[in-house]
This record gives sequence, C-alpha cells and structure tokens, in this order.
Amino acid sequence: MTRRIVILAAARTDLREQRDHFARDSVATAQRFLNAADEAFQQLAAMPSMGARKQVRNRRLAGLRQWSIRGFERSLIYYRETTAGIEVIRVLHGARDVDRILEAE
Repeated sequence: MTRRIVILAAARTDLREQRDHFARDSVATAQRFLNAADEAFQQLAAMPSMGARKQVRNRRLAGLRQWSIRGFERSLIYYRETTAGIEVIRVLHGARDVDRILEAE
C-alpha cells in the first residue's frame, strides 16, 4: 500500500524558495535538492516515526516531527503522521527562526 504524502501550501513555497536559492549558483544543485526532498518524503511516508519529535507551543502542530534532507542537512522537513501517510507542514533552512515560524502556523 502506498502511503499518502500531503504537502501543504507553505511547504510548497518553502521548497520553491530553496530551489530558487540553489539555482542561482547551480541548476543541477537545485534539481538535486528537489530530488532529495522527494526521496525524504517517500521515506517518511513509509516510516513516519523516523523523525525526531519537535516540541512546539502551537497546539495545532501536535505530533510534529522533523527530519533533515540527505545532502542538504540544514534543510529540515517538519511533518506529522496521518492515518494515510504524512502531512508536510514546512521545509525550512535551519538558519531561520524555526520556532517563531512554526508558532505562526
């Protein structure tokens, strides 16, 4: 059974922004980033408990977990498990104020 991956609009925007950032220097790197993110989503959908639990005060994000993108370890996927798979909330670079951003979700 294929597990479902839902990527929320904010996470799609995050992916585009990071892709565009990498593409300024190398289109190949930007494509590698997108491929690595997709591979991580597939892995997480298959084994959602792989990611570390992320404690946030925002109750709407109960059950939030985080996982880094292989080859782009500073890019973190914030997601939660659903009955059908995973829901990707955000994909943020670790240099950003992640806690503040997640609190605003």
